[in-house]
Amino acid sequence: MRIGFRILAAFIAVSGLAAAADERLAEAHRLYNSTDFAQSLKVLQTIQPKDGAVYELMGRNYYMQADYKRATETIEKALASEPDNAEFALWLGRAWGRRAETSGPFTAPLYASKARQYLERSVQLNPLNLEAQSDLFEYYLDAPGFLGGGLDKAEGIAREMSRISPAEGQFAEARLAEKRKESRTAEAHLRRAVELAPQQVGKIIELARFLTKQGRYQEAEQNFARAEQIAPNSPRVIFARASIYIEAHRNLEIAQELLKRYMNMELEPEDPPKSEAAKLLRQAHRG
Repeated sequence: MRIGFRILAAFIAVSGLAAAADERLAEAHRLYNSTDFAQSLKVLQTIQPKDGAVYELMGRNYYMQADYKRATETIEKALASEPDNAEFALWLGRAWGRRAETSGPFTAPLYASKARQYLERSVQLNPLNLEAQSDLFEYYLDAPGFLGGGLDKAEGIAREMSRISPAEGQFAEARLAEKRKESRTAEAHLRRAVELAPQQVGKIIELARFLTKQGRYQEAEQNFARAEQIAPNSPRVIFARASIYIEAHRNLEIAQELLKRYMNMELEPEDPPKSEAAKLLRQAHRG
């Protein structure tokens, strides 16, 4: 009987520890979603032992803090514990991609290749993951051939994206056409993407960006207005509009006001960081 009680007590203790860990992981997710990445990390570091979910969220926090070295090191631990987890592979590919973008010329090619390998792995593990398909498409579109990029590969991914989401497929086709300097074709695909997903402000903003590049400012403003009508006070719309103005070297005073608004808004992890907004604000001030 005593042995039985000991086993039961041990089971209750372990269950209690697991429940406490689950509560702390949920709290860390809440902090991450409110962009309090430093506090989220503090909570995660108290969890023992750490499993793949803990390591992955730690890595995403490091990623959002632009500490890409720690991000790759930590998400590698997550993927090692769950080798078939497509989401872990996706975030590891993203982290290596950022390391490539922010590193020197000698290490960047190696890091870029790692990014491609993990993005490809994520797509292989879950071909229906549109985010992974989109990230891999962007890699193939922008990377040179010696790093595994290429328009033919991007075209293949665009077809796969079309099967998952016709609107995203049209958007990918527009990006391909722009890369090939086929402006009319790009515009046609962009407009079709907006028709297929009329409530997705991201597609409308990208159409506005394209029209701005073409010098068709009045049409671009109409699309900005449409996006803001669909998503009033959306941080992403405000940031995108300001960045497009600055890219075009026009409406700089309006861009400054938009960025000041953005700096005072509550953001989500997917929104551009306020440090990026501050950088754009300085650029707008310089004219």
